Amino acid sequence: MVVVWSRRAKTELQKAFDYIKQDSFQNAEKVVVEIIDATISLPLHPLKYNPDKYKKNNNGDWRSFELHKYRITYRITQDQIRIVRLRHTSRTPLDY
Repeated sequence: MVVVWSRRAKTELQKAFDYIKQDSFQNAEKVVVEIIDATISLPLHPLKYNPDKYKKNNNGDWRSFELHKYRITYRITQDQIRIVRLRHTSRTPLDY
């Protein structure tokens, strides 16, 4: 099983990096590396995090977790874990 980032999630991660970098390049780098590391370990335990409570009709394939005030949403498929969204927790959650 492999981890694949959607284009949208990559863009959101870059925006988070750019925003944090305004105050501290070192902290921006730390946050991004820790988020990436957390997603890299997902294939070992894909069910580690709870099902995403904002996903309508979720059969358990959509999961999410929070790290450094960012909510990372991913979907488990047969052959991959797809990182679909990254949002700051202070933003209004999106039902989807």
